[in-house]
Amino acid sequence: EKAVNLKKDLAEMQEWMTQAEEEYLEKDFEYKSPEELENAVEEMKRAKEDVLQKEVRVKILKDNIKMLAAKVPSSGQDLATELNVVLENYQLLCNRIRGKCHTLEEVWSCWIELLQYLDLETAWLNNLEERVQMTENLPDKLDAVNDALESLESVLRHPADNRTQIRELGQTLIDGGILDDIISEKLEAFNARYEELSHLAVNRQIALEQQLQTMRETDHMLQVLQENLVELDRQLTSYLTDRVDAFQMPQEAQ
Repeated sequence: EKAVNLKKDLAEMQEWMTQAEEEYLEKDFEYKSPEELENAVEEMKRAKEDVLQKEVRVKILKDNIKMLAAKVPSSGQDLATELNVVLENYQLLCNRIRGKCHTLEEVWSCWIELLQYLDLETAWLNNLEERVQMTENLPDKLDAVNDALESLESVLRHPADNRTQIRELGQTLIDGGILDDIISEKLEAFNARYEELSHLAVNRQIALEQQLQTMRETDHMLQVLQENLVELDRQLTSYLTDRVDAFQMPQEAQ
């Protein structure tokens, strides 16, 4: 009777493993929204816990069959063979569910990381847009133009590492068919805004550099002119003091 019960327990265990495999491993999931992906992650965590909890039952079965085999070798031998199959299938099920759970957790982590990088780069784009707007309607002063140019250049020196991460993370998920529509839309919007603002900022940088160069050249010309006027004033004052007749002065002084 004990052998019959153990045989029944082994059959039930095998049936449970078959159902668990169908439910957790053979479903063809499509993760088209973050909610679907998150739900799948939570489901696989529960599946892993459920399967691992059966380890106690498997151990009890194993111990009971060993005890029976010690007492009744003929009955125990047949059950031991069935037990080995169940143990092998159970270990395989545990490994597959652990693997799928780990994969889904990695995918979810990849999605969260992508969102974080997008948030960082969006904040940088907002800052870049603000700096570009600050270069408009500047006072016609060299210091104001120079400060605006330096401020814009400091933002443009932003490293490209985050954008590389965004591209690689997004492509990894899209290649796996994970949230591909949502990610493609997000990346397209981000890249379009990045290209537009970067182009605008670089053009504005070039314009400010040219404006600054022109203002410096003008300042230099005014400085030279001022120095010449001072020298001419000194000479004229000297002529007047010495009561030199105008026709005796050099042509430029006349």
